[in-house]
Amino acid sequence: MTRTAERQRKTKETSIDLFVNVDGSGKVEVSTGLPFFDHMLSQLGKHSRFDLRVDCQGDIDIDSHHTVEDVGIALGEAFGDALGDKQGVRRFASISVPLDEAAVDVILDLSGRPFLHYEIDPPGEKILGDPPFDPQLCEEFWRAFVMASGITLHLVLVRGKNTHHIIEASFKAVARALYDAVRIADDVLPSTKGVL
Repeated sequence: MTRTAERQRKTKETSIDLFVNVDGSGKVEVSTGLPFFDHMLSQLGKHSRFDLRVDCQGDIDIDSHHTVEDVGIALGEAFGDALGDKQGVRRFASISVPLDEAAVDVILDLSGRPFLHYEIDPPGEKILGDPPFDPQLCEEFWRAFVMASGITLHLVLVRGKNTHHIIEASFKAVARALYDAVRIADDVLPSTKGVL
């Protein structure tokens, strides 16, 4: 069984067409109008081994916030749908991922209870590009993803000075933790409640 889902989200601010295959090979096609965000979503797909297609038309002439948050919502909903009842998944995962001088710890649980602890505090400058990318939007992306997918996610910056490195390490770390957590270990639902 291949765990896949699609999501279309249309508002006055964004129009999103998204597909995710949790059992993929890391094939990614991303277009959001925000080159750095595209790069981060590509890291997420590649290192989680999810096949990911994201096409978003957003009002980035006003602000990038709507695009980043709405992609997080759509991806979280699709991810939750793709996992189904979570029968047999490993459920928990944690990892530390470096990128040069930066290092980020991630702990997650496919709990069914949305919670985000975000302790990533980059130096604050925007990441150059056209348009430039505000790193503060990454917290909004992860919050939207967590709330829509129903997972518990902790991201903690261990060290780092370069904003690009810090943000990229965080996306890679979440990707690798997701890769571990969604693996099918057996046919048992990993919860004493009988539901995740």
